[in-house]
This record gives sequence, structure tokens and C-alpha cells, in this order.
Amino acid sequence: MEIFLVVVIAVALSAAFFLRRSGRAEQRRAGAPLDARVVYADTGAWTRMEKPLFSRRYRLTGKPDYIVQTETGALIPIEVKPNRAATQPRHSDTMQLMAYGILVEEKFGARPAYGLLKYRDDVFEIAFTEELRAKFFEILQEMRAARSAKNVPRSHDDPVRCKYCGYRDECNERLA
Repeated sequence: MEIFLVVVIAVALSAAFFLRRSGRAEQRRAGAPLDARVVYADTGAWTRMEKPLFSRRYRLTGKPDYIVQTETGALIPIEVKPNRAATQPRHSDTMQLMAYGILVEEKFGARPAYGLLKYRDDVFEIAFTEELRAKFFEILQEMRAARSAKNVPRSHDDPVRCKYCGYRDECNERLA
């Protein structure tokens, strides 16, 4: 019986070691600071799947890939785009990350100073400046106005984006 108990304890310790090690590797791949603690994960890699963040004030909802908390208590939203490679972050990705910054502020009561955008080979630190915040709310207002418009013109020149669009068959401005 004692041998069985020793084996069970050894297996449990080994499993905990490998689980922690794989979590650290996943955290590194996501671009998260290794001294940070994951407090929200949409991927299910480290914790159970979380509910979307919601702001009644801004009528905004979203699910960042991760939110980590640093040793100083700062919260950092992280969005991972594993198949994207670029030398600069895309504007749309930056605005998505800004939305998550606003949702983190609403949920946790503290405005993040920045967020992390992880592409395949790079991690971009996006400062949540007042200018970026104002631009986000300007775009949000334009999107809400477009919802009631009869026709909204295409907003890009990217044939690949058109190729995978769900409205491609109905669009008379399609590029692909």
C-alpha cells in the first residue's frame, strides 16, 4: 500500500511539473511576460474557457486571447495572430486590441497602459494612448452608423480578405 501511495504521489508531482512547464512554453509562444500570471484565457490552454468581457456602457463585447497580471498588478490584454507575419501591426489588429483594453478597464476597474499583439515571429507592444482610444471610439461610432445604412462601401483593397468573406457572393465591389 505504501508503494502504491509513493507511486501516486510521484505521478502527480510529475504531471504537475510537466503541466507547469507546458504552460510556460505556451505563455512564451503567446508573447506574455513570464513573470505575469494569466487571469483570463480564451484558448483553454491554461485555464477553462472564460465568458466574453462585456461593457454595458460602451455596448461592446469581446474575448481577448489572454489577460495577464504582472507582479506590479498591471493587467495586459494579449491577442495572438499565429499565422500573421508583418513588420508592423495591422491597424485592424491594433483597434481590436484597443477594444480589449477598454473591456479590461470596464471589467477590472483599471486602465491598461498597453496590450501585446503576438504575430508569428514578433510581439508588438501597443500603447493605449488617448489618441488611439479616441480613434477607436471614432471607428466604433462609424460602425454603428453603418449598421443602419442601406449600403456600406467596401473598406479595403485586399483580394485575399474578399476571397474568404461571407458576403462575397452578394457583393458588387468584391475583388476576388
